[in-house]
Amino acid sequence: MHAIDTNVLVRLLARDDAKQAKTADAYISKGAWVSHLVLVETVWVLDAVYQRSPAQLAAALELLLSHESLVLQDADVVMAALTHFKAKPALGFSDCMVLEIARKAGHTPLGSFDKSLAKLSGVHKL
Repeated sequence: MHAIDTNVLVRLLARDDAKQAKTADAYISKGAWVSHLVLVETVWVLDAVYQRSPAQLAAALELLLSHESLVLQDADVVMAALTHFKAKPALGFSDCMVLEIARKAGHTPLGSFDKSLAKLSGVHKL
C-alpha cells in the first residue's frame, strides 16, 4: 500500500486544484496509508491556511476515517482524539492526538502545562 504526504491529503480534502485533486484521487484509488504526522499536519493546514472551523475539521476527520481508499495509522487512536476534539475544540486536534498516542503506547499520564488538556483523563498538570 502506498503512503501519502500532507499535500496530497490536503488536495483530496480542499479540492482547490482540479488537476492535483484528480491525480491524488487516482493515486489513492487502490489504497493509501495516512500517518499520524500527515493527518495532524493536514488539520493544521486546513485550520491555518483554509480557515476551516472546528466543526469543519471534525467533519473532514470523520470523512477520512470512513474513506474507502484510505487507511489511517491507528484509526482507533484518531477516533479517540477526534472524540476529545469534538467535545472541546479549543484543545486542538494535535494535543488530542498526543494524548491518545501516549495512551496507546502505555505512557500515561501525559505531563502538560496546558490547563485545558490537563482536564482530560490521562493527563497530569505540571
